[in-house]
Amino acid sequence: MISYFQAIVIGLLQGVTELFPISSLGHSVLVPAWLGWDAITKDQATESPYLAFLVALHVATALALVAYFRNDWVRIIRGFFRTLATRRIETADERMAWLLIVGTIPTGLIGLIFEHKLRTVFAKPAAAAAFLAVNGLILLLGELLRRRAEVRELVDARAEAVTEAAPRRLETLDFKEGLAVGVAQAGSLFAGISRSGVTMVGGLLRGLDHEDAARFSFLLATPIILAAGVYKIPDFTGPLGDGIRGQALAGGIVAAGAAFVSVHFLVRFFRSRNLIPFAIYCLVAGAVSLMRFG
Repeated sequence: MISYFQAIVIGLLQGVTELFPISSLGHSVLVPAWLGWDAITKDQATESPYLAFLVALHVATALALVAYFRNDWVRIIRGFFRTLATRRIETADERMAWLLIVGTIPTGLIGLIFEHKLRTVFAKPAAAAAFLAVNGLILLLGELLRRRAEVRELVDARAEAVTEAAPRRLETLDFKEGLAVGVAQAGSLFAGISRSGVTMVGGLLRGLDHEDAARFSFLLATPIILAAGVYKIPDFTGPLGDGIRGQALAGGIVAAGAAFVSVHFLVRFFRSRNLIPFAIYCLVAGAVSLMRFG
């Protein structure tokens, strides 16, 4: 049974780690293991009350994202229906609507087919620790490759007597690039690999700056998190939810609040900073946890 204190702690954890590029799924495995809360996380490989509880937290997180980007979503949804009427893509909002659809399909399909199997094999502390360290390497490698690309762009710009090589804008991504970022998002099915982290790296490698890469990551995450949560709601409303619904409500409120604050912070953070601090955290936390649980 999950206590209200545990529900609030895990809700806070979910709301922060879902958006920070440090893997919410990995932390939902590792933090209870560090705190000795093995009783609530047992049988994660099968359906369990803890997984039903996490479903509620994911829905709360997705709703916080919808609330934060509500104006963007209104424009995007209107753009989508305009394209159905005109059968043309003309504006940035219309293009973004289809980029999000194309980017969501790969993770949705892969999740439906492999999510249970991946959870069965990898939802263990040692595996989550190893993948958390891998996540740190992905973030670090993404930054290094992006910096090399920036140097090349600057050299090319100077050769052409241009004072500055401007980063790409989000609306200039083509659909193949949106699909590639969506495929990268499927890595988050492994506990320890961050959804926001891999999608941000995908955006950076396509020439976006950190702010636009983060924005695309958060918009792309919203439908898949919400859909995954809604898909699993029968677990929560059925027998697995018995005895944890009140705790899930408390944890969900905390998760939604933490997610709203986190996305507000990260949108500002990535205007001038990069993924390196998160890469270092993942490498250290993953290594220490691997020594503890490996």
